[in-house]
Amino acid sequence: MKILFIGAVEFSAKALQKLIELHANVVGVCTLEASVFNADHLDLTAIAQGAAIPVRYASDINSQETLEWISALKPDVVFCFGWSRLIKRPLLDLAAMGVVGYHPTLLPANRGRHPLIWALALGLRETGSTFFFMNEGADTGDILSQRVLPILAEDDAGSLYSRMTAVALSQIEEFLPLLSACTFVRRPQEQGSGNTWRKRGRQDGQIDWRMSALSIHNLVRGLTRPYVGAHFMRDGQDIRVWRTEITETFQPNLEPGKVLASDARGVVVNTGQGAIRLLQIEPSVNMSVGEYL
Repeated sequence: MKILFIGAVEFSAKALQKLIELHANVVGVCTLEASVFNADHLDLTAIAQGAAIPVRYASDINSQETLEWISALKPDVVFCFGWSRLIKRPLLDLAAMGVVGYHPTLLPANRGRHPLIWALALGLRETGSTFFFMNEGADTGDILSQRVLPILAEDDAGSLYSRMTAVALSQIEEFLPLLSACTFVRRPQEQGSGNTWRKRGRQDGQIDWRMSALSIHNLVRGLTRPYVGAHFMRDGQDIRVWRTEITETFQPNLEPGKVLASDARGVVVNTGQGAIRLLQIEPSVNMSVGEYL
């Protein structure tokens, strides 16, 4: 089975490396050049060349030149993992088995943008890892492989990403021989079901102290490294929050945003419901008990 691989993020690299380890017949790779404007872009050229796989930069994956390059490789299936750009009908129809995509949720639930961030920020207790056959919709194609992934109380963006990746790589190892033998099963997504998460903006990461301590804690979990961090303004300075914990030092008769305590572990801030300790902030600034954030 000849595989054409498309991808340009860290997960793409891990998936391509997994295919190489499994001795899959990857006949070509399309990727993007690393970009200072998109920190999550990862150039797969070195991995492909290290395995003697032809590679092409494809800023326009749907261009006639790219389609001709892919077609000449005669792939049986296309794997498109970690590619945010639209895949149009000519490419969807190019390989006999179609294009397999990936989305880290339990499709049809939670289609759309920033799935790991939203799952943590909304306080979900589980999510999923789904490979599906792409169509012209957004994450709406038939499901090839799906696993449930519990979200642990101690999870943050980094740990959930690592656990999700491990599950996804095991799925690849599981469904690859099924694709090769044409014994795979396509499970259609229920029509009219599911929801779509919107693109997040900078304002979505701003802490509002009127939120509950739990909601703020979940926001910080979702936006911590490798992402940009939740943030608040203090005296005109943007403060990033990387790690928090919910405390019992809540005073319901005091206003949200008031600093209740300060020690070597960080300040405790009153919220709309409960109190929260800021364990790691950047830059590190001194905040006084009684001040308002």
